Amino acid sequence: MSTQIHIHIKPATADLKIRLPDRPMEFLPAEGALVEKNTFWLRRLRDGSVVEAKPGAKTKSTN
Repeated sequence: MSTQIHIHIKPATADLKIRLPDRPMEFLPAEGALVEKNTFWLRRLRDGSVVEAKPGAKTKSTN
């Protein structure tokens, strides 16, 4: 069984600003980003702040 360690997410709405946990002065880009699958992002998924998205041609990694 393969364990997924990264997910591509984006803010649930275009006007929503989600701070990056390791860079608090920066926000998750509106087009989304590839992030580490950890408790911070899993909580944001569960509370509806972010949604999983298909990666586009220009994906910015936040690692």
